[in-house]
Amino acid sequence: MNNSIVINADLEKGTINKNIYGHFAEHLGRCIYEGIWVGEESHIQNTNGLRSDVLEALKKLQVPVLRWPGGCFADEYHWKDGIGPLENRKRMVNTHWGGVVENNHFGTHEFLMLCEMLDCEPYICGNVGSGTVQEMSEWVEYMTFEGESPMANWRRENGREEPWKLKYFGVGNENWGCGGNMRPEYYADLYLRYQTYVRNYGGNKIYKVAGGANVDDYNWTEVLMKNAGGLIDGLSLHYYTIPGDFWSGKGSALDFQEDEWFITMKKSLHIEELITKHGTIMDKYDPEKRVGMIIDEWGTWFDVEPGTNPGFLYQQNTIRDALVAGVHFNIFHKHSDRVQMTNIAQTVNVLQAMILTEGDKMILTPTYHLFEMFKVHQDAQLLAVDCNIADYEYNGEKLPQVSVSASKNKEGKVHISLCNLDHKNEAGLEMDIRGLIFNKTKVSGRILTAGSMNDHNNFEEPEKVTPANFNHVSVAENKISVQLPPMSVVVIAIE
Repeated sequence: MNNSIVINADLEKGTINKNIYGHFAEHLGRCIYEGIWVGEESHIQNTNGLRSDVLEALKKLQVPVLRWPGGCFADEYHWKDGIGPLENRKRMVNTHWGGVVENNHFGTHEFLMLCEMLDCEPYICGNVGSGTVQEMSEWVEYMTFEGESPMANWRRENGREEPWKLKYFGVGNENWGCGGNMRPEYYADLYLRYQTYVRNYGGNKIYKVAGGANVDDYNWTEVLMKNAGGLIDGLSLHYYTIPGDFWSGKGSALDFQEDEWFITMKKSLHIEELITKHGTIMDKYDPEKRVGMIIDEWGTWFDVEPGTNPGFLYQQNTIRDALVAGVHFNIFHKHSDRVQMTNIAQTVNVLQAMILTEGDKMILTPTYHLFEMFKVHQDAQLLAVDCNIADYEYNGEKLPQVSVSASKNKEGKVHISLCNLDHKNEAGLEMDIRGLIFNKTKVSGRILTAGSMNDHNNFEEPEKVTPANFNHVSVAENKISVQLPPMSVVVIAIE
């Protein structure tokens, strides 16, 4: 059966917030140290201590927002230890991730410098678990107050005269777990207290994100929205795609079989159920959708690569990961009236990373290439799509074979992102494009696919899985026909 799609190019359904394409860089494993920060004395080429090759690669993704310093790390991070002369900074033990000692050379100034170089918004997560109200309040003052005050003066002493602009601030992280093992009622009260002192100085207005639910803990969302919703700007949600069992074996990033491929696709699609159900609770208390759903941790989570530190969460990245990301983005687009930001975990060397490094070598993962292909949707208008999609069947279970989304940018260019989840079969697709004059259009495409399920990029074959021009497109009147190879992602451009 061919799949058929109707796309109404003149029926816009709202803006796809560019922050849906956000990233997350935690002090975890080799994400910050070695991945992003090498220091000015390193033999690896750097810009003020930041890896130059990683910087250039991230610039090409047009990263809109970057979350830091955690994650679980955020609720043991004390920001004052990470400012001032490097040689005077307090060393600390990263108790959550590998028990390693960190020298705190990458702190507030270095992170905000990174964001300025990437031209992205910083999203800082504050310490509720082991920190104080005063500590959090003074951090915001240090970064954003332009007048005369102890914190602003200290910032100037440390080399930054002008305050930074800070829009996004998380009041705690996973406070149901590593952030304090709290009950939702207790955290709701703490949120109300702490956020009071996350102040707006001058023209800087902070968007405050409350620590939301873990996966399907709908009661957490209910309690937070009921008790604190009026003072919440964004409510987070965390969900990882794990084919196995979290504690007894998540599954291998590389050595997996057909059944694990299928269950990974199934679990990636599960994010839509979570968005819908949490969104329904949010609608009850916020029918105008003022509060954004902030999915600030998502992505694949597999067992670590053999021989690596289990606390570093280093995993390889295949075409399977790229498809998981594509499916997520198509779902995020669909719910962009509520979903206002997401942050994949994580940027470099951790979980579903964009980039892997080894000494002075760097490779781009299939997930990186997916982000680069999909960046065309940032801040574009979501288009109405009506689909008749065939089933992808495996061992008696069924999933939709193709995931679809479409948008139109400010120049009127339409982009259609298509993911064929089927690991064996092609997908024939006919798209009826309405609302465009086709005798004046140009249609082109790009594809990301692989010869086998386990194909990935490594330091010996860094370009095994990379985008290419997609030529299996035919145009007749207002219809576009394509043939999607198995396990492929295609982005069609109509201009």
